Amino acid sequence: MAPIFDDSYNAGSRSRLIFWFTLSLTFTTLYAFVVLEQAFDGEYVAQDDTRQHVFWMYRLLDPDLFPNDLIADYFQSVAPWGFTSLYRGFAVLGINPLLVSKLLPVALSLITAIYGFWICLELLPIPLAGFIASVLIDHLLWVYDDVASATPRAFVLPLFLAFLYHLMRRSWLPYLATIALQGLFYPQYVFVLGGIMLLQPWRWQQGRLKLSKEKQDYWFCFAGLGVAMLVLTIYALAITKVGAAITLAEAKQLPDFYAGGRIGFFEKNPWKFWFTASLSGVFADFKAQFLSVGIVLPLLLSLPNRFPLVRQITVNIRVLIQVTCVALFLFLAAHALLFKLYLPSRYTVYSLRFVLVFATAITLTLLLDAGLRWLHRSPQPRLYHRSIVWGIAILLAAAILLYPYYTKRGLAVANYVEGEVPKLYEFFAQQPNDSLIASLVTEADNLPIFSQRSVLVSRETAIPFHVNYANQFRQRAIDLIRAHYSLDANELIQFIRTYGIDFWLLDQDSFQRKFLRRSWIKQYPVAMTEALDHLKQGTPILKQLMTRCVVFQEEELTVLSTECIVRSIKD
Repeated sequence: MAPIFDDSYNAGSRSRLIFWFTLSLTFTTLYAFVVLEQAFDGEYVAQDDTRQHVFWMYRLLDPDLFPNDLIADYFQSVAPWGFTSLYRGFAVLGINPLLVSKLLPVALSLITAIYGFWICLELLPIPLAGFIASVLIDHLLWVYDDVASATPRAFVLPLFLAFLYHLMRRSWLPYLATIALQGLFYPQYVFVLGGIMLLQPWRWQQGRLKLSKEKQDYWFCFAGLGVAMLVLTIYALAITKVGAAITLAEAKQLPDFYAGGRIGFFEKNPWKFWFTASLSGVFADFKAQFLSVGIVLPLLLSLPNRFPLVRQITVNIRVLIQVTCVALFLFLAAHALLFKLYLPSRYTVYSLRFVLVFATAITLTLLLDAGLRWLHRSPQPRLYHRSIVWGIAILLAAAILLYPYYTKRGLAVANYVEGEVPKLYEFFAQQPNDSLIASLVTEADNLPIFSQRSVLVSRETAIPFHVNYANQFRQRAIDLIRAHYSLDANELIQFIRTYGIDFWLLDQDSFQRKFLRRSWIKQYPVAMTEALDHLKQGTPILKQLMTRCVVFQEEELTVLSTECIVRSIKD
């Protein structure tokens, strides 16, 4: 019995290559269709983050939507040029932004899996390894919601792998194009690419770092850095209109950045803060535990006699080391410069996962090859020898292919949100374009994306990273809380006129103490304390007018007309 992999194995064997590549695309497509099924499960379904980053793009279809809207203006301003231009291109064709956000993940997942397959062949020219890497990438795509979000961060994954592939292949134009595209879609990640570029001229030889003698390494380094600096400059000039980013000192003063706040960055548990927290940890929100297998790859590389396939691993393996070093350096730099380089986990969360993907794919291929070689060397392999090897192989195959199904969260954790009050969305969609809705209930998160109408504040859009926007948003939220629970009729009227409120959305529990304690507005403790005091002292004016000024009611939600509120108070 001949082993599947021997030293004379030729990765150019077209039939095997086509088989494994086709199988890779098949699994990627199957996984993507599971996600599509969730995305189109109802008329009012949207991925969680589209409620921040995509809702304002309805302006691309109708410029009259969201007029003078602080929230829409902000998210439009921080959207990278490439991301906006892509959606604008579809809008020119009359395609709904929400529909685009549901279809894009399919294309992005296919591109990512394809590049993953070919990158693995650049590391170890065995098609089976490419297939394993592709399937593991599918797991990463759908046990997290990055690609499903169809927001700027969704483009990091395919563009990062495209960059690595063309870097390994030394393909000039595609290499430079991926750097430019990364800057146009997710500029912060260009720092990772830049770090990898800087390491290109360096080699580890004879136990020490030495500069390369290949001129091409220097050209790739400097040309890539030139493109990176250009796109970062363009983004820096574009982002200046949103104002200064928040400083560490300012963030420490805000409840938004602590447990229970919108961001919750500062974590009391040091282990969680530095290792597992989604915003600050080096292995942020790590779910794909199966990838831990890749950690043993360095051990296998040191045992070429036991794992002969190690000899077929190419020099491109150094790229994995470069990615790891750059990611860890930027992670520490982001912590040291909070929040100038945005969030620390952004620099490790994608890069280290991909390093583990390829390390795991190579490790499993080496182990399988070693097992088959062991059987081949046995003069007459006994049944239990074969059973052990093939049993392990089958278990590994099942573990890889069925991984999403036996995890707690299952396949396709795309984090889609289904609107539960269709009639409410239809009601607001029929109101004038310049209507402004005030509300403290979480349903306000859904109104801009499902009704294309402006809200004064909502939890989903309470992002405090830029001081100018955060201060205005915070003041709005505090004023809304005070007016909502005010015992002074004039204060309520003044609030309505100051902000131009047209409708007020209430929950049946809006005036209960339990509503305040479980609500997202607890990140405004002073206003919340005042509200609790008002509930003790009497009945808020707004509650007194609930039955008189109702214009819509569905289940637990009630919409009041502010015109009626003002008129009723004056009467």
